[in-house]
Amino acid sequence: MRKILILLLIATSAANAQTLKQWRDSLDVINKEIAVHPDSLNLQLNKAAVCLQLLEWEDAANTCGKILDKDKNNLTALFYRAYANNNMRRYELARNDYELFLSMSPRNMEARLGLAYTHIKLEQPTKALDELNNLVEMYPDSCVVYAARAELEKDMKQYETALFDFDEALKRAPGNRDYTVSKVEILIAQNRKNEAKAALDEAVSHGVPRGLLLEWYAKCK
Repeated sequence: MRKILILLLIATSAANAQTLKQWRDSLDVINKEIAVHPDSLNLQLNKAAVCLQLLEWEDAANTCGKILDKDKNNLTALFYRAYANNNMRRYELARNDYELFLSMSPRNMEARLGLAYTHIKLEQPTKALDELNNLVEMYPDSCVVYAARAELEKDMKQYETALFDFDEALKRAPGNRDYTVSKVEILIAQNRKNEAKAALDEAVSHGVPRGLLLEWYAKCK
């Protein structure tokens, strides 16, 4: 579940290619601009985004707090602060921000995934499952939401429903290695090794290098 959230995080893949020094240089530039334009919410949002990239969770949350003091309905600031609070294990605060965000933008996939993850960390799996059920209804063509629900069902030991959801995810993303491995792990645990090997073979047929799956092939013997 956490992996899915990371993949959906705010930055683009091109932005993620920046080095740590480049991010710190960017932050220095933004701070200088903020000194000249202290009322600019866009500059503050840029600062918060860079702080998240630098894993400076407290600074990101504080910066978002300043934005929200001036614009309490700023969705980007709410999302960033919720993400930062989750990383600081301030799960109740993260939940509050996600819920406020979703009251204004109920169909946002990333925020609803974030809220589901927060419920998991608060040991509220039923509430997390409710959020993921909502997402499947909203985005029935998304492999991500099926996979997220399957991972939670797997943790809840609801193995048959998890297998169903992994199959739905793989219908939409054939050959996805992570989804395949999660499905195979359930099948192997249930001693359904022939089905597990068939799932691995299916992934290979869709382009996953066999070498990346050798660990699981060995467990099917």
